[in-house]
Amino acid sequence: MTAQSLEQGKTLHRQGRVAEAEAVYRSVLARNPREFDALHLLGLIRYQQGRLSEAHALLSQAIKLRPRSPQALSALMAALLALGRLDEALAACDRLIAIDPLDIDALYNRAVVLSRLGWFADALLAFDKVLARDRGSVDASFERGNVLAALSRFGEAVTSYEAVLQKAPAHLGALTNRGNAFARLGRHAEALACYDRLLVVRPDDVNALSNRGITLKNLGRYDEAMASCERALTIDPNSIAALITRGNVLAKLARYEEALASFERAAAIDPRDVDALNNRGFALTQLRRFAEALATFDRALAIDPRNIGVLDNRGAALFAMNRFEEALAIFDRALALKPNDAETLYHRGHALANLGRYDEAVIAWERVLAIDPSHPHALGALAFYRLMLCDWRNAEEFEAKLKRALDDERAVIEPFTLLAYSIGPADQLRHTRRFVRHRMPAVPHLVPASRPRSPGRLRIAYLSSSFNRHPTGWQIAELLESHDRTRFEVLGISYSPDDGSEIRARLVKAFNQFHDVVLRGDREVAQLLFDLDVDIAVDLKGHTEQARPAILSYRPAPIQVSYLGYTATMGVDFIDYILADRVVLPLDQQEHYSEKIVHLPDCYWVNDSKRSVADEVPSRGLADLPEAGFVFCCFNNSYKLTPQLFDVWMRLLRQVEGSVLWLLQTSEAATRNLCGEANARGVDPSRLVFAPKAEISQHLARHRLADLFLDNLPVNAHTAASDALWVGLPVLTCMGESFIGRVAASLLGAVGLPELVTRSLDEYEALALKLATDPVLMASIRQKLDANCKTSPLFDTDRLRRHIEHAYMTMWDIAQRGEPPRSFAVDAD
Repeated sequence: MTAQSLEQGKTLHRQGRVAEAEAVYRSVLARNPREFDALHLLGLIRYQQGRLSEAHALLSQAIKLRPRSPQALSALMAALLALGRLDEALAACDRLIAIDPLDIDALYNRAVVLSRLGWFADALLAFDKVLARDRGSVDASFERGNVLAALSRFGEAVTSYEAVLQKAPAHLGALTNRGNAFARLGRHAEALACYDRLLVVRPDDVNALSNRGITLKNLGRYDEAMASCERALTIDPNSIAALITRGNVLAKLARYEEALASFERAAAIDPRDVDALNNRGFALTQLRRFAEALATFDRALAIDPRNIGVLDNRGAALFAMNRFEEALAIFDRALALKPNDAETLYHRGHALANLGRYDEAVIAWERVLAIDPSHPHALGALAFYRLMLCDWRNAEEFEAKLKRALDDERAVIEPFTLLAYSIGPADQLRHTRRFVRHRMPAVPHLVPASRPRSPGRLRIAYLSSSFNRHPTGWQIAELLESHDRTRFEVLGISYSPDDGSEIRARLVKAFNQFHDVVLRGDREVAQLLFDLDVDIAVDLKGHTEQARPAILSYRPAPIQVSYLGYTATMGVDFIDYILADRVVLPLDQQEHYSEKIVHLPDCYWVNDSKRSVADEVPSRGLADLPEAGFVFCCFNNSYKLTPQLFDVWMRLLRQVEGSVLWLLQTSEAATRNLCGEANARGVDPSRLVFAPKAEISQHLARHRLADLFLDNLPVNAHTAASDALWVGLPVLTCMGESFIGRVAASLLGAVGLPELVTRSLDEYEALALKLATDPVLMASIRQKLDANCKTSPLFDTDRLRRHIEHAYMTMWDIAQRGEPPRSFAVDAD
């Protein structure tokens, strides 16, 4: 009777009459609860119905009755896998294989379970065993590809997916994952071909459209990327993947407000979607809405505390707020989870550098390049901070490596870093333009074709992050105060926090209007300039630290100028002019500048004749200097020091008995390295004296303890040379080939001491030695400098003000005539 009922149930089951079959099996079990076939078959029905816990209970009972039943073990394994009870599923597989080592299904299922457990190396071996027995298994080849991708072996994963597609050309998973693997390999054109092929089979595949959008974004085809996302959202307006991809494309275009709206739509659909929250926080960071960004990242981390991407972005937000200690703590938290994450290590290096821990920063970037030799930014960071540390080990080899990485476009390096290396002007422009392409997408301009202009004063806006305790702030204050208010209205656009300093208060007062935009995004600031009817925008930062050149990329003003803070080309099409002079930037360099060169008649450099010098000059003894010896001095930042100049300086110390070299103390590591370099050149390291940081008036006063300021190449002293000359300390320089290496020559010409400008290192060394050993000559130079400081153009701020205003008026006249910007020279008063 039981056997007959079971056969009836099986027949009904095969006919699809599941409810009737189920009733039959239940009736059998009512008579005999230990009937194996009824337990097994009813368990199968429960599994097919998705009632997994009931299926598990029934199949477990069946296995107790027949522990070696392959059919029941297979069904139990499937139920355990569906329930996520992976360890038990693996044990079931092992029991099946013990019964029949050649059971291909058991071998395959074991490999799948290992993969689901994340034991990818073991899973790969298991899939290889399956394929050794069944080379034609499409499923095994596909899953093997997924395991290889999980192991970041994307090239091999592609090969596995191709094996699948040879047998099943329309396999959707293989098409999708092959495209994803190509994308991870940076082979975006091939990834795009995969997604397009998939869309031929399934035109409405939202995931494929979204992935296609990502790939087109990576190819720089932003309009097509947006179209792909919009098509996906037409099919499924609630596709979180498409909304996030759309937001990322908009972010790439610097359209952060729109990107934020897209991410917020995604987060509204699923408030627990970590990717949507992470990207929302990123957009808020770019808009400088930092408090909201941090709150968003915290929401994401409450859901997934171990998410590396969220931790990285939260650290980046803290970094942008200058909260470097907190940023470092976040990056360390991320690295505790994933110690070899190259991007996190890269950002950690910058946090360390901003805390003055340069040696640790260098170690972080060296680790980045060991993990990812093709990282586009780490080599540039390493290049600059090696110089900051005066780490000259294998300097020539490192510079050659840097140039190779630039030439084959593996590296995107900050233009300011390149200035410290022997990069020719043509290459400087080329590499700067590449840097700009990577950092600043093309954005729509705000200035209309014809902008009405009411008669009256020209409105000049100065943009900087240095309207505080910063050399630029001290230098430019008097110029701002003295602008002719009958002809000019002067605006300050500040994107650095108020440091509460006296110079900050003085600068704020110097402007007709002062706008603190530290918490406003680039486009918002550009709109402010446009709404204020600014006629000429003057960028004082260029490509230096805390610069925000993207503000002017929106073209908020009809005329845009680079001045003072950056001594090289910006390499952009939205800066019209650069203010310079004949010495620092001869017109024969015009082809290497994207801006038109404007020559001021004397020196382009601005000084503040009101700056104070402390009355009390410390004794040499208090400054650790010898009372009687000759004091060579170089108060340049340590990145400007080079082994070639250091060789010269050490020869001078050996030849001038009792002399010392007085340097700025920038870090313990730099001090240690310089002492080691001196010792290697046969000079007692005690003859190097390091000056600690000091308040500006005291720093100026202590210059009077030195005898001669020795300048650097390829990067000259700028503020440091001006400071030295202001307090009567002669500066010896060697004329360089580029703007950044000719500033001191211009300063010396404008203060009437051209005899201290040399044309070669041999001439530089010879003159330094003569000055150090000829007290009469040295005294005459000092007397001449003292006399000239009172009358020379260098410290006549009002004279420079008139020349700069003349330059602004000439620029305006050119624009009013409808002519394009052109180079010109301002005549002296």
